[in-house]
Amino acid sequence: MRELGSTVAKLCLLILAFAVLPGYVRAQGEFELVTGKAFDAAIPNDFYLEGNRIPTEKRDAVLLKTPAGARAVIGRIDTAGYSSRIQQKYEGMLITEGSLSVGGHKLGVGSYGFGYTKPPATSNEDAKLFIYNQAGEKVAECPAKKDAEIKQPNPLQVIVGKDKTAKLYFGRYWVELK
Repeated sequence: MRELGSTVAKLCLLILAFAVLPGYVRAQGEFELVTGKAFDAAIPNDFYLEGNRIPTEKRDAVLLKTPAGARAVIGRIDTAGYSSRIQQKYEGMLITEGSLSVGGHKLGVGSYGFGYTKPPATSNEDAKLFIYNQAGEKVAECPAKKDAEIKQPNPLQVIVGKDKTAKLYFGRYWVELK
């Protein structure tokens, strides 16, 4: 009798696993923008870079769930009132709980600041994105492609495509996230 109960329990667990598995498998390999309470709880009020506590701009921030299930917070920071060196170097912050490739550069778990340079508005040249560690040392530099087709460029946004790839946009310029 005890053996029958154990078999039924195992069968129930197996059925439950198969019921949940399709949703789990479907979620793998896709980026997902997270909103609501999870977004509100994840976005910090301030971000620490090079000894400075810099306010974040929640309206220009995103919480992104990566294909591996880790979360990444990407947002702009308000450097007004800081030294011109800080203002010229940083536009935003990135915090990731797992590996994340930005413009082909793999970033590990951690927090980073980023900035960019744009070519003249009439140019079709690429912009350049620079990523820095907490100490202000450059850890990556990559080209950012211009998207002249985007209808409403925002200061910062992540667009998840129909193919579930993700692009980090700053204005009309973007880099791929993987």
